[in-house]
Amino acid sequence: MVEERMGGCWSYTKDQFDNLEKHTQWGIEFVEKYTKFVKERSEIETNYAKQIRNLSKKYQPKKNSREEEESKYTFCKAFLTTLNELNDYAGQHEVIAENLTSQIIGELTRYLTELKAERKSHFHDGRKAQQHIESSWKQLESCKRRFERDCKEADRAQQYFEKMDADINVTKADVEKARQQAQMRHQMAADSKGDYSSYLQKFNQEQNEHYYTVIPNIFQKLQDMEERRIERIGVCMKTFSDVDRQVLPIVGKCLDGMTKAAESIEPKTDSKQVVESYKSGFEPPGDVEFEDYGQTMKRTASDTSLSNSREGKEKPAGKSKGKLWPFIKNKNKGSGPEDFSHLPPEQRRKKLQGKLDELNKDIQKEMDQRDALTKMKDVYVKNPQMGDPASVDPRLSEIGQNIEKLQFEVQKFEGWLAEVEERMPSKSDSHRRSGLYETQNNTTVSNNCAQDRESPDGSYTEEQNSETQVKANPNPNPNPNPNPTSSTPEFDDEFDDEETLPTIGTCKALYPFEGHNEGTISVAEGELLYVIEEDKGDGWTRVRRNEDEEGYVPTSYVEVFLETNAKDS
Repeated sequence: MVEERMGGCWSYTKDQFDNLEKHTQWGIEFVEKYTKFVKERSEIETNYAKQIRNLSKKYQPKKNSREEEESKYTFCKAFLTTLNELNDYAGQHEVIAENLTSQIIGELTRYLTELKAERKSHFHDGRKAQQHIESSWKQLESCKRRFERDCKEADRAQQYFEKMDADINVTKADVEKARQQAQMRHQMAADSKGDYSSYLQKFNQEQNEHYYTVIPNIFQKLQDMEERRIERIGVCMKTFSDVDRQVLPIVGKCLDGMTKAAESIEPKTDSKQVVESYKSGFEPPGDVEFEDYGQTMKRTASDTSLSNSREGKEKPAGKSKGKLWPFIKNKNKGSGPEDFSHLPPEQRRKKLQGKLDELNKDIQKEMDQRDALTKMKDVYVKNPQMGDPASVDPRLSEIGQNIEKLQFEVQKFEGWLAEVEERMPSKSDSHRRSGLYETQNNTTVSNNCAQDRESPDGSYTEEQNSETQVKANPNPNPNPNPNPTSSTPEFDDEFDDEETLPTIGTCKALYPFEGHNEGTISVAEGELLYVIEEDKGDGWTRVRRNEDEEGYVPTSYVEVFLETNAKDS
């Protein structure tokens, strides 16, 4: 805005005020528009931050769920770190919204109020000055017209006096009267001239002050106001970018955290975790021995030899292999036995060790409480006024009993753990690592063959069988025959000697099962079978495919549907 020097045209000055009013009003509207723009940007940042927070919360692992269990893997930890960093990242957008609101929106809102009041004051002063000079002009015009009128009246009175004075027919009194009237009119004209001259001088002074002082000052104030408005807008626009720039270091740290989390992923470590999680601890089966059916088998007419001969005819050779235990977790529903005997050896060892750790922590906690109470009791003994020492005794007795119970539990679980570690493959005898037993015709197989036999219930027995056997279990395994009183090495003989059992329900195979051991049956995933004997707590269920094929499958591999009224197979 350039300062204008008015020459004296009031209409031009009025037009200038009108133009300035329009321009300054547009400036105020621009500030309002920019404030609205920043407010909408702040709302976008707030909504964005909220959506990012909700996204981070949505993918956080749920407590007491499989996701929480899976968080031990490095890539899961990296993803969790990414979610946490993303949550912090959302927080920075909330900071942007807060700073935009406080540093720009709030400031501009207050400034707009001040700007409108200042603008109103300046234009009020301008209008007042304009009205004053116009009023002075009107008074000057009035003085001028009065002086002009008085001069004309004085001229007419003078002419009338001269006419009366020249007329001989007019009396002297009339001439005197006309002369006095003319003098009075001249005096009035002189007075009017003095008033007019005085007011003209005053008006010229006011006009000069109006155009060279008052109006320029008002214009200068409006110019200063407008420049401050533009400067304030510039400051706000700079703040608008600075608010974003201020959070960039923290946003960068969040992104660096995500990158660091991604770089911390270790595929080999995760794969080892999988191996540790699903390792069963069972020995793999040994080699399958050659069964020579071309030579005459000399056997005594015992139940064992009969069952074995029948077994040789009815069962394929593949059934004589030791069981290849699947490398998966036990899927039995429920907590299982207290000693975790339903689990494979390695998993059972881990569970027992974890239980021991928990018990030791509980014992330590109880002992810490006992020490604290003992110190308190000592203080009471030394300072009876602080409390009764006997009041602590019941709690000490209770803690002592709790420690005894926990120590008993520790001994119990340590015994089970020692038992498991003795049976682990790494601690087995050298004969367990042998994959092939030498067999000859008419020779007695070593008793070690029957000693380390696998059975569905996971029990152990040392079987003294002196009769000649055609084959031995090629995979000595720490799970022998389920029936310690039976001389039968495999529970297929059990099926041959008993009556056909009725079905008590059906089951669906959830996973494929090889069924390499004698007494087991192979099943395919999704296959439907008849249930003829429920799981008796050993982890095996007895099923039938048809009249000739039946055997045991792991209970965790099937989904059982028991019937109220079982029908014969």
